[in-house]
Amino acid sequence: MKFLIDASLPRDVARIIASHGHQGIDVRDIGLRSADDSVIASHAQAQRIALISGDFDFADIRVYPPQDYFGLVIIDRPEHPTVAQVLAMVERLLTHHNLLANLVGRLIIVDEWHIRVRQPVP
Repeated sequence: MKFLIDASLPRDVARIIASHGHQGIDVRDIGLRSADDSVIASHAQAQRIALISGDFDFADIRVYPPQDYFGLVIIDRPEHPTVAQVLAMVERLLTHHNLLANLVGRLIIVDEWHIRVRQPVP
């Protein structure tokens, strides 16, 4: 599985993703560091990859309907997160193989205690 990693997350997210056998592409490495959310979302769509972000703007289903994407993952960070906390949330998501296998068309929000899934619209 491939993930486009938004600049709102630490660079180490790519390493965690790779350690689980997936590919993480950081927007900072492909010239999209300060791109608008719409450009980042369009890139994820065009490349047919899931988007992982700490930016709740991507959770607005009116603007970013999950069914139009190959997966939208929001990491709901605590108020003053450490890199270790963020990486632990990403790691917890990556251990849920069934969620990853069915990520297309879904919005997933991961916080320190829960993983919430918005089911696709029929």
